[in-house]
Amino acid sequence: MLAQRKLHSLGGEHDSSGDLSPSIRALSSASWRPYSRVIGSLSLKSSSESFKLQVSSNGVVGADQLPGVSQRVWASSSSLPSYEGARIKVIGVGGGGNNAVNRMIGSGLQAVEFWAINTDAQALLQSSASQRLQIGEQITRGLGTGGKPELGEQAAEESRDAIQVAVSNADLVFITAGMGGGTGSGAAPVVARLSKEAGNLTVGVVTYPFSFEGRRRAVQALEAIERLQNAVDTLIVIPNDKLLDIAQEQTLLQEAFLLADDVLRQGVQGISDIITIPGLVNVDFADVKAVMLNSGTAMLGVGMSTGKNRAEEAAQQATSAPLIERSIERATGIVYNITGGKDLTLQEVNKVSQVVTSLADPSANIIFGAVVDERYDGEIHVTIVATGFSHTFQKVLIDPKAAKVEAEEEKKTESTWRRSPVAARPSQGAQILKLKDAIVLNLLSSFSK
Repeated sequence: MLAQRKLHSLGGEHDSSGDLSPSIRALSSASWRPYSRVIGSLSLKSSSESFKLQVSSNGVVGADQLPGVSQRVWASSSSLPSYEGARIKVIGVGGGGNNAVNRMIGSGLQAVEFWAINTDAQALLQSSASQRLQIGEQITRGLGTGGKPELGEQAAEESRDAIQVAVSNADLVFITAGMGGGTGSGAAPVVARLSKEAGNLTVGVVTYPFSFEGRRRAVQALEAIERLQNAVDTLIVIPNDKLLDIAQEQTLLQEAFLLADDVLRQGVQGISDIITIPGLVNVDFADVKAVMLNSGTAMLGVGMSTGKNRAEEAAQQATSAPLIERSIERATGIVYNITGGKDLTLQEVNKVSQVVTSLADPSANIIFGAVVDERYDGEIHVTIVATGFSHTFQKVLIDPKAAKVEAEEEKKTESTWRRSPVAARPSQGAQILKLKDAIVLNLLSSFSK
């Protein structure tokens, strides 16, 4: 087999009457680098030998020698297959979702189609998204929902056909929103359901409100998150209160909400960059889909560092960040992305990977990518999405202390579970019923205070 090599030129028509072998073999003396995702292949045959060229999205070609077959063939640039890559859409729903989309656009998120969906016509005018959709014109008359999720849901149902168009022709759809308000809480689950019905991998990335925003928004957010979880493949919930552990004491109120928007951006970009940007280590969309399809609740960790030990420090930040409520060792799947400047080394990528894999369960499905971006010279950014934490977010949001205690207890009993027969382990249904009882008790106690 010939090595994968960069093709310096390929054009015109080639015929078996002339020997192609020297031309193809010239690849063996050319400088080469690993290519990105293979987008198609083309067989070239001469009178004595045959070769298969694999063409990637960045123009790099690999040549594989095949058993000799005599056949007249042609090869030209027009005969190469076209490929657009995975079609990714980011849909911001409601005011919080629209703000997050603006943040993503401003950061230069690439190869993504942005949509802003809102009931508030005036707010849509402030959106930077290329596609904007006003929903519920008959119900809200463009004036918003007044913080009522039921109106947000009705508005989405009224504009169902338009939303179906918005989620069509996609492979991966991110739905981002701030939970607790009217449009985001009411419409986001409807948008997610229609996206999943269209066959898209659907990922929700949402925030849970700051505690100072009031109990009403907290309850509405919890109810919306439960509906959204049933409509998406993967759900990432970011409790805004956890951002207080990241923010400085002098952080202004407006900056706190901008920080929440930026964490939403990091969650979306960490996943999309793995798929869309050719890097040192490339990942197919199918790989990401295998980890995130029907995976339940996910947790997001982000880390950034500079200096001599930046790789280890960024990885440790991401795996122990305030947003990671539980050890990633209980995750069934992990997607993580390493981004650095031109000075990013293979050893640094390896160091980050060692930190992550040392914490993960050996049976977990782990997908990662490494991307070079000139804007990050001197820095390393690590984004981790750990999936498979079904129903854990309710515990964390309602009673963080109880969730922490339970996580420690689960860790103690994990080794016992693994040694015990499957029949002796608690059933998933029993665990869910126990969880629902705990949620009801916690809600009742919070209202009685």
